[in-house]
Amino acid sequence: MAEDPEALRPRREYRVEELAEAAGITVRTLRFYRERRLLPAPRREGRVAWYSEEHLARLKVIAALLDRGHTLGGIAELLGAWEEGRDVAELLGLEAAITTRWSDETPVRLTWDEAAETFGEQLTDEALAAAVGLGYVALDEEGATHVSRRLLDATTTLMGEGVPLTAVLDAGRHVREHVDAMAERFVELFRTHVLNLDEAKLLPGEAARLAEALERLRPVAGEVVQAELAMAMDRRIRAEIDTLLRPGPGTAPGLDPGQAVPDPGQVGSDPGQEPAGG
Repeated sequence: MAEDPEALRPRREYRVEELAEAAGITVRTLRFYRERRLLPAPRREGRVAWYSEEHLARLKVIAALLDRGHTLGGIAELLGAWEEGRDVAELLGLEAAITTRWSDETPVRLTWDEAAETFGEQLTDEALAAAVGLGYVALDEEGATHVSRRLLDATTTLMGEGVPLTAVLDAGRHVREHVDAMAERFVELFRTHVLNLDEAKLLPGEAARLAEALERLRPVAGEVVQAELAMAMDRRIRAEIDTLLRPGPGTAPGLDPGQAVPDPGQVGSDPGQEPAGG
């Protein structure tokens, strides 16, 4: 049986200065990590501390976690989980699945001249305040940045059909309330039926399962909302059409609204004759 070449490769060891240089940090930072118990103790030979490639790998993990915005306290917990037999890469995969943005929006930058050209006289202080309050736009001295090309396009399309900007923003506020409630419901479903953790703790292998489940479920919420909205629009539009076509007082189905309903006694008789039995 051939021996593993990796097992035959000599394992390098580092003095503290060499390890710090290899990791791209200062000696002071390395010692600080040691004090915070983020690194295991080095091998000592007399007064010299020797660090291994595992120490270097640990420092690279710490750097990656710091880049992701973790605090040192949170990193200590993750590394503790690692030492208990869990895979930190697995935990990072779950974190990436959770923190990946669900929205895929393209911000749009507008100068004040472009904004005035787009919205005209409807670009009032009231409308700006409403847009900022909804988080649609961020203002600065040079103009505004809209968070979503799709929402901006929808706004201008509605305005082109005669809907005032303030009415569009008011509708946006109502939509926001409903979608926040829908998002909370989907999160609750995931928390209750998918997480299903024992005492809110991740067991080995659970993080990978949850990360995969999140990736599978990511498009589901949007598909459900889109399908339900489409069916709701069908129902509402059908109701509107039924209302428009419903006969009003003094009219009958099939007649123009201004046409009088004929007297039943006159149906089939000559215009100049009196009704039979009169």
